[in-house]
Amino acid sequence: MSFMLSTKLFTKSAMLAIAIFAAAVSNAAAQNRVVQSEKQAFRIVSLVEGLDHPWSMAFLPDGRMLVTERPGRLRVVSRDFRLDPRPIAGVPPVAAVGQGGLFDVVLHPEYAGNGWIYLAYNGPGAGGHGTELMRARLDGHRLVQAQVLFRLEPKTSAGQHFGGRIVFDRKGHVYLTLGDRGDKDRAQRLDDHAGSVIRLHDDGRVPADNPFVKRAGAKPEKFTLGNRNMQGAALHPVTGELWTHEHGPQGGDEINVMRAGRNYGWPVITYGANYGFGTRIGEGTHKPGMEQPLYKWVPSIAPSGMAFYDGDKFPNWRGNLLVGALRDQMLVRLELDGEKVVKEERLIKNNIGRIRDVRVGPDGYVYLLSDESDGVLARLEPVK
Repeated sequence: MSFMLSTKLFTKSAMLAIAIFAAAVSNAAAQNRVVQSEKQAFRIVSLVEGLDHPWSMAFLPDGRMLVTERPGRLRVVSRDFRLDPRPIAGVPPVAAVGQGGLFDVVLHPEYAGNGWIYLAYNGPGAGGHGTELMRARLDGHRLVQAQVLFRLEPKTSAGQHFGGRIVFDRKGHVYLTLGDRGDKDRAQRLDDHAGSVIRLHDDGRVPADNPFVKRAGAKPEKFTLGNRNMQGAALHPVTGELWTHEHGPQGGDEINVMRAGRNYGWPVITYGANYGFGTRIGEGTHKPGMEQPLYKWVPSIAPSGMAFYDGDKFPNWRGNLLVGALRDQMLVRLELDGEKVVKEERLIKNNIGRIRDVRVGPDGYVYLLSDESDGVLARLEPVK
């Protein structure tokens, strides 16, 4: 080998080594950087990288985590935060179309006894695809005993506004959020699942006290109507009520409390506007018989993921509502006085990417997922 060729190879190798070292130093520096919020200093620690548009996470009792990837994969993260290269087998067919794919993963509240894992996903079917809810048990590296509990009807070929968050209440009901599927008028129809929260027993049966169960022609699973696209949902730790947030059009993102039979207004009333034109949608911002949001964002932050902080690692955040935001890639901390937001703080803007999910772990730390092709599972750790 000539001296010149050997030198070129050495130079390329050296440059690669320097680049890797620089990236490692940069990542370490980012992790060691202290973020000073108004009430709590913390570090952002990257735990797992290389996730493909992760959407949701759940904490298994043995310390492992489940993470969904929107293209349709369910992944396992070990107790020491190593990503298993093998996806879990047995995930139902997923239509990864537009915003659609594999969404939420949630453990049954009595998981330790019954082993049920719940998944929300965009399922293919007659007429196109739409949000579905299923449950299964994890046996080794495979889901078994799968049961589809709900399918949105009617399905269409649209690629947006799927909803997809799952929440259990204290009575054992399971709630699933649904978007309007890009056809806003569907959200006001009782004979259509779209644009609503649905409420079921944990085995998929329809509760006898659902608000529209006796209404002729209405979908009995519906719990609300007039919702645009809810990608955040959480149970209030004190009241036990379901809170959600939803995307508005070009502004008008909302936080609401979901109550039986209530109409949340979309598209008749909204604080948003038509994309591109800024023209009014519907009849304005208020109408009798339609709910006003607890809180709204104009312009939009594109919220996704939501959790009430009730852990012990961030005592000054206890009772706060944490909301991920896709736009501006940030975490929003909201201080509450009952059902009133009294303070908003925007954190870690443009730091880890578009924040898709926010969870409080059983250890009291705050966990985040970034919606990127090289997505990250990160953790916020307090600094005393």
